[in-house]
Amino acid sequence: MKAIVNASIVLESGILYDGALLEENGKITAVGKAKDIEIPAGAEVIDAGGAYVGPGFVDIHVHGGGGYNTYENPKAAAEHFLKHGATTILATPLYSQTFEELIESFRLIREEMKTNKSIKGIYSEGPYTNPDYGCNSHHNPWRGAIDMDKCKALVDAAGEDVLVWTVAPEREDLKAFLEYARKVNPKVIFALGHSEATPEQIREQMPFPYQPTILTHAMNATGTIGESHGLRGRGPDEYCAKDDEMYAELISDSCAIHVHADMQQMLLHNKGVGKVILITDSTTFDGAPPEKYSHVTDLSFDDRGGIAGSRMTMDQACRNIMQNTACGIAQAFLMASTNPARAVGLYDTLGSIAVGKNADLVFTDDMFNIERVMQEGEICVF
Repeated sequence: MKAIVNASIVLESGILYDGALLEENGKITAVGKAKDIEIPAGAEVIDAGGAYVGPGFVDIHVHGGGGYNTYENPKAAAEHFLKHGATTILATPLYSQTFEELIESFRLIREEMKTNKSIKGIYSEGPYTNPDYGCNSHHNPWRGAIDMDKCKALVDAAGEDVLVWTVAPEREDLKAFLEYARKVNPKVIFALGHSEATPEQIREQMPFPYQPTILTHAMNATGTIGESHGLRGRGPDEYCAKDDEMYAELISDSCAIHVHADMQQMLLHNKGVGKVILITDSTTFDGAPPEKYSHVTDLSFDDRGGIAGSRMTMDQACRNIMQNTACGIAQAFLMASTNPARAVGLYDTLGSIAVGKNADLVFTDDMFNIERVMQEGEICVF
């Protein structure tokens, strides 16, 4: 048994100052004010030194980092992100991969999942999205009508380990894919992204029970078809803004280039802190940045100088969202841990600090400088 003392514990309801937490066999067994927690004899006592102790980060949309892709070397990539507090990730292949490459990526990820505590599933960003949107689009091989033979092979290869499929409703024959994906994995959810679909198209092509529950990186790789007489068009972002039950992913980089700070603030105002999910969308693209972005250190660029995700880790994303929106530490943890866990069906075991949940914890200061990481009750040594 371990006892964490002298901690500011970040709960869903707020911050518990002078808190204490007990862990045994990888699970949280007690949490509360220090005066109310009796530390058993023989327990290993860990003094947090006044640090904030929050739930481990849950990065549901992450392609790679530290030189490693989550879909090619998932073990090394997961280790990189664990050092920065992400105790849970969903490995995310690229929509520009070929059929054969995606099949192999799914195989590698699923094999690593058998022994890796960090990788809890697959987030498949595509391939059935609009190939005109997103970075590296000139290399996207997934154009034209959906080939159902390849579609079924992809879905079968991902099996029940794929938790999210991102799709564009304007794709021809999408309904057949949605039906088969849900048949193979009844718990899979669908995300809306890399799309210019109107709300009418979305409702028609993704009706209940296949409606999207996540917007893939809001205000990025989404288009809006203009309307006549100067009227503003409506697309995926507007659809998400109107749907109270839908989560919006947010890439909050240090210079607010993916999403302007004003728009990040508007998103939080519209969706509420309970429906925004911080993601890194981290990649290993190493193209040269255009001159206007030469000063930026946490973005990735493709071979044409287009923005290709980020180089962030989740601790940086938390720091950035506080800078860009003036939200607080507890709210950042909600967006980086609790909301993503809820959205993809992992909330029963992780995403918040509560009795019975995994002892996945991050020790940090008020600027999200990581001091310690605990995964299933064990202090990680790097």
